[in-house]
Amino acid sequence: MATSPSSTSPKSNDPLSRARAIAPIIEANAQQGQDDRTLPPETVKAMKEAGVFRIFQPKAVGGDECDFETQVAVAAEVARADGSTGWNVIANGPSSGFAGAFLGDDAVAELFGEGKDYCFGGQFAPNGEGVKVDGGYRVTGSWHFGSGTGHSEYVMGGFIPLVDGAPPMLPNGLPDMHVACIPREEITFTDGWFVMGLEGTGSFDYECKDVFVRESWTYPLFTREPKRGGGMYRMGIFAITGAGHAAWALGVGRRALDEINTLARGHTRMGHTTVLAERPTFQKDYIRAEAELKAARLLVVDVFSEVQRKVDGGADVSIEDRAQMRTAASYATDASKDAVDMVHLAAGTAAVRNGSVLERCFRDMHTGTQHTFIGEDTYLQSAEVLLGLRTESPFL
Repeated sequence: MATSPSSTSPKSNDPLSRARAIAPIIEANAQQGQDDRTLPPETVKAMKEAGVFRIFQPKAVGGDECDFETQVAVAAEVARADGSTGWNVIANGPSSGFAGAFLGDDAVAELFGEGKDYCFGGQFAPNGEGVKVDGGYRVTGSWHFGSGTGHSEYVMGGFIPLVDGAPPMLPNGLPDMHVACIPREEITFTDGWFVMGLEGTGSFDYECKDVFVRESWTYPLFTREPKRGGGMYRMGIFAITGAGHAAWALGVGRRALDEINTLARGHTRMGHTTVLAERPTFQKDYIRAEAELKAARLLVVDVFSEVQRKVDGGADVSIEDRAQMRTAASYATDASKDAVDMVHLAAGTAAVRNGSVLERCFRDMHTGTQHTFIGEDTYLQSAEVLLGLRTESPFL
């Protein structure tokens, strides 16, 4: 169900309509992104003009500060058009939102002032060290899989601060990990992005050595105290990240089911006398996958929206809330993967030819599901919380 390129620029004030308007551009450039291993400039330009990154940013910095239902809908729509582009929405968009919410005033004025529209990408895992000096940190580190760094003007890097040679510790026993926002020209890219799927995300390895980063250009990884923005940011960076992972998977799963719906009406597998759509076993598997995908999407929107309503009303995010959100994100990923796998098997050789949408969906999905954020530990730790076996988990 490919769409045709369109030169129509997104004019609507509705973020989902704007995302749908640029889907033809995204699809038309998907193969180039795969070949270049990073998003083509035309795709990045279209996404900026459509404001798909802005939906994650606080209104105070010029963003739309959209609710979770809108974030999920927009990210899924872009991922439906192309998995790599959708992945960059959930990488670049939240990164810019966190920068707008948590960085200091001077950083925000420089990064968002006067209508500036930069992309932020990178890796939040604390694979760097920051020696505390007057006014900031001298950061050295090496990071892998920096999503969206291929086109980002600013690169984020997680690091552990060192004060007098030792990291400050949090009450939970972990170091007080931070995230630094570093200009692209201060970064050395070492590439490493040779992968099975999601090739177009430009998720390059990178490093920096003894780079001075002003303190106001950093923020604590586990913070729930935004300098700008509402309750969504008081939920912490893991909440928006989790909803994004779910949205991406739901979009790729949706595309696979849409494609098989069309293919099944005219496709006859070898050895069969009827088209795929008329086979009862396919009918049952298809409709079950449809139901599970829609149920997973409703679960994600319901859980994340309910927690945001609680926080907007003045409540803190509980460990139970965090477990429910991470479980919903992981379940949505599993349901989406199951849908893609069902389609892959049902389509036969139509799903394995290089360049086909179904082949891309399969590779992208099975690459995206390797991310630790929606791995098995999410289920296990969430179960321990809800069973009363665990009272805290920084991972959730």
